[in-house]
Amino acid sequence: MVLVPLNKEMARQVLGRCQEPQGEANGICQGKRSEILQKTLLETKEPGMIYPKAQLLKPTRTDVLVTTPWLAPIIWDGTFDSAILDMQFRNTTIGLTVFAIKKYVVFMKLFLETAEKYFMVGHKVIYYVFTDRPADIPHVPLQEGRQVVVLKVRNYTRWQDVCLHRMEMISNFSEQRFLHEVDYLVCLDVDMKFSDHVGVEILSSLFGTLHPGFFAADRRAFTYERRPLSQAYIPRDEGDFYYAGAFFGGSVLEVHRLTKACHQAMMVDKANHIEAVWHDESHLNKYLLYHKPTKVLSPEYVWDERMLRTPPFVRKLRYVAMPKNHQAIRN
Repeated sequence: MVLVPLNKEMARQVLGRCQEPQGEANGICQGKRSEILQKTLLETKEPGMIYPKAQLLKPTRTDVLVTTPWLAPIIWDGTFDSAILDMQFRNTTIGLTVFAIKKYVVFMKLFLETAEKYFMVGHKVIYYVFTDRPADIPHVPLQEGRQVVVLKVRNYTRWQDVCLHRMEMISNFSEQRFLHEVDYLVCLDVDMKFSDHVGVEILSSLFGTLHPGFFAADRRAFTYERRPLSQAYIPRDEGDFYYAGAFFGGSVLEVHRLTKACHQAMMVDKANHIEAVWHDESHLNKYLLYHKPTKVLSPEYVWDERMLRTPPFVRKLRYVAMPKNHQAIRN
């Protein structure tokens, strides 16, 4: 049984009786409220769920940090129960943004095929594909309640300019469209593939993902923008984590705020003839430093098997880089 608020009609019934002069005296108000509440409880019974009880004195992970200093959870394998979370988010629609500009369109087929196998399985999903080549977006069979929406955009001569305008496009479409169609946005790089479960455990108001190359590094080793002239500048004695630009998101409203702020900062940099060292990723890190994410995803959610040896505490590789010739693809 789940306690729920009385609906408007029930409230009117109770209030009407309670307003009668003899209502309180003869117990009508109290009795009627009890009767209506009991009926409401019976009509709104939730399906039962059976799952292992959490053991307060037996944490599931002791080998890694699972909470930030500002009390945001860090999501690792073993720290969540998918069945409980799937029930909590059962009426949620998730939007996924991905950019397939110029040659990057070649990654779309494997991206969509693996997403259908591992990403938000059982939930409503809209894949928003930003591309300058709509005709080249492959048709991949989709699960029920899922769709691909192709958004035609212009291309740019330099790949750095695609990074520059990605934040702008997500911001604009969040305001114009996404706010009316989905509850959460997950913003991903296209030159990767899903290789294990990525579900609603990632969803929160604002989330970022720990970069696999820096999760164990000292903050002074982070490749933040260090030039004070840039809007992305972070001093060497500041910083929590280094976040990957390949995987971030949150509620549509929070993603709109993030992308709008990053785009505005990049426009100031452009006017000052400076480009942040890692483009939109540098501005993302600056934003998340001063607007703390409410959830942080572990490096399980962004990994590069060719560049990194997988340590034993990274139990699953959920979203991994695809082999590619960066120079050939970007040119």
